[in-house]
Amino acid sequence: MYLVTVVGNLLLLLIRLDSRLHTPMYFFLTVLSFVDLCYANSIVPQMLAHLLSAQKSIPFHSCVLQLYASLALGGSEFFLLGAMAYDRYVAVCHPLHYTVIMHGGLCLGLAAGCLVAGLINSLMETIITFRLPLCHNIINHFACETLAVLQLACVDISLNMVMVAISGFLVIMLPCSLVLFSYGHIVVAILRIRSTQGRSKAFGTCASHLTVVSTCFGATIFTYLGPRSASSMKEEKMIALFYAVVAPMLNPVIYSLRNRDVMAALWKVLEKFRVKE
Repeated sequence: MYLVTVVGNLLLLLIRLDSRLHTPMYFFLTVLSFVDLCYANSIVPQMLAHLLSAQKSIPFHSCVLQLYASLALGGSEFFLLGAMAYDRYVAVCHPLHYTVIMHGGLCLGLAAGCLVAGLINSLMETIITFRLPLCHNIINHFACETLAVLQLACVDISLNMVMVAISGFLVIMLPCSLVLFSYGHIVVAILRIRSTQGRSKAFGTCASHLTVVSTCFGATIFTYLGPRSASSMKEEKMIALFYAVVAPMLNPVIYSLRNRDVMAALWKVLEKFRVKE
C-alpha cells in the first residue's frame, strides 16, 4: 500500500509536464499529491521499521518532528481541499469568468496560504504538547500523534484538550464550511441546467473532489471532534491508520479513474519516457 501511495502520487505530479493540464484544478491536484506524498512519508516508513524490529523506539527529537510534520501536512491538506472546492465553485457557477478569477497569482497565493496556515497551526500545537512534563515514554500508538502523546503527561491536560478542540475547529470545520458553501451553490447551479448532458458534465468536474473530501473530512471529524469513550484510543488508531495509509493511496486512484484528462496525460508522459529510453 505504501508503494502504491508513492508511485500513484508521483505519477500525478508528472501531469504538470503536460501543458494541456496547466489549469487551476490540476495545479491544486498536484499540490495535493505532493502534500499526500510528504504526509505518508512522515509516518509510514517509521511504522514499517517498527513492524520489522523487536525494539520499537523513536528518539525524542524524531517524535517531535514527526508530530509537527504530520500536523502541518494534515492541516495543509484540509485547507487545500477547501481551496479546491472554491475552484470548483467558480468553474461551475461562473464559467465565463473562470480564467479571470482563478488566475495564476491567486492559485499560488491560495496554495501558499494553505501550506503556511498548516505550518503555523502545527507549530503552536506541537509547542503546547511538548511543553508538558512527560512521566512515561511508551506511546499507545503507531506514531507520535497529539492525543497519544498527551496521555504521557504527568499533569492535567484539560487545557490541552480544549486547545486540540479549538485547533480542530479551525483546521477542520472552517475548510469544511467552505466546502459546504461551495457545493451548496454548485448543486443549485447544476439543478438550473436543463440538459441532462450538461448536468452530468458539471457534476463530473466535482465528483472526484467530493469523494476525496468525504473520506478525509469524515475520518478526521470522527477522530478529533467526536464523543470520547473508553475505547476511543483504539478507534483513533484505526482512523489514524486509515488517514496515514489508505487516504493518500486512494486520492490519486480516485482522481485518475474518474478523470480521462488525467489518464491521457499520464499515458502521454509515460510514452515520452519510453521514447527517451
